[in-house]
Amino acid sequence: MIFCAIRAKNCGVGREIQLSGGEITILKAIGLTGAGVGGKFLLDRIEEVEAGEFIDTLQGLLAMGYLLATKVNIKTLEDVERTSFRVNPSYVHDLKDALDPYRRREQDKQRRRRRG
Repeated sequence: MIFCAIRAKNCGVGREIQLSGGEITILKAIGLTGAGVGGKFLLDRIEEVEAGEFIDTLQGLLAMGYLLATKVNIKTLEDVERTSFRVNPSYVHDLKDALDPYRRREQDKQRRRRRG
């Protein structure tokens, strides 16, 4: 039982990721292709978010491992400008499902149809 909880992907359970609105905005701005995005470009794409909220959300995504960055400590907007970001390839499929829950439901339906 514990083994299945730790290795959820191997047991067919998968990871269920819940994202806030700010996290969704940042992930969509970076993109889920795995290509790096410069901090200046990211700041240009996200205009409506306050600096403190943006940095807190970015640090949360980095702490959870969903994002990878070239700089470790990001505390100011200047730090963001000098950093390159990309989505962690290990989480791409799970993040796509979190951004579009309808996609996950369609995949489940297709799997059910094949068996039945």
